[in-house]
Amino acid sequence: MSALLTPATRRERAAARSPWRQPLAVTGMAVIAGWALTALLAPLIAPASPIAQSFQQFLPPSASHLMGTDEVGRDVLSRVIYGARVSLPLSVLLVLLAMCIGSLLGALAGYVGGIVDGVVMRVADLVFAFPGIILAMAVAAALGASIRNAVLAVVVVSWPSYARVSRGLVLAARQSDYVVAARLLGASGRRTLLVELRPNIAGPIAVLAALDVGNALLLLSGLSFLGLGAQPPTAEWGAMVASGALNFDKWWIGLFPGLAIATVVLAFNFIGDALRDALDPRTARILRG
Repeated sequence: MSALLTPATRRERAAARSPWRQPLAVTGMAVIAGWALTALLAPLIAPASPIAQSFQQFLPPSASHLMGTDEVGRDVLSRVIYGARVSLPLSVLLVLLAMCIGSLLGALAGYVGGIVDGVVMRVADLVFAFPGIILAMAVAAALGASIRNAVLAVVVVSWPSYARVSRGLVLAARQSDYVVAARLLGASGRRTLLVELRPNIAGPIAVLAALDVGNALLLLSGLSFLGLGAQPPTAEWGAMVASGALNFDKWWIGLFPGLAIATVVLAFNFIGDALRDALDPRTARILRG
């Protein structure tokens, strides 16, 4: 029966089974697109200023305040909307920083070897020896409580995972025929890394980065929850959850920013899974039947 299918029909069926057309992948991309649009249009769609103390305290959700008000009379919906402008870009930024630093150090360690490999991997092992949130708390506390220092603390915690993955990929590909041929033709070490090895390690690194955005958002929100990240009156989801924890009987203060964090984390995990399936030939063949 499959032999009777036309090329166009086969392409349509393959596209229908594409990882990017799976329900979870579509859902993840739609959620992230929605939050990105919300952050971009925050001044236009927010019903009030995120820092204006213009309303009665502890108003429950109603038609006038869809998510209620907080302990100082600020509109929770406006703060959730403006919080997307802080949490989303910073999570993506710190993952990009960790990916660049860790991938570069890991690739150099795997390609050069020797003392460089030993130093980079021992530093990575030292970071891995501590629980991520504990080390991030220590770094943020040493640098001072601010959102910028919280981002730096999460970068310090996150880069070793990229270093290990890129080092392993470079070690596996270093003795490949195409790398040996490039070196015999006179290619420098930098050109070999950038031209020959980079395309072969970019896929797994991209998958790790997509999956890591959600973890980065959780770490960043956790530091703000503990008072080591965003400082009042900045609208940031983790700090808003902390405010809700202090007023636990006013459930709406912490619930809605917590739901925002949960939706973004799940969406990035869905996208990371789809990216992994798209870049993994074995999984792609299974999906296409």
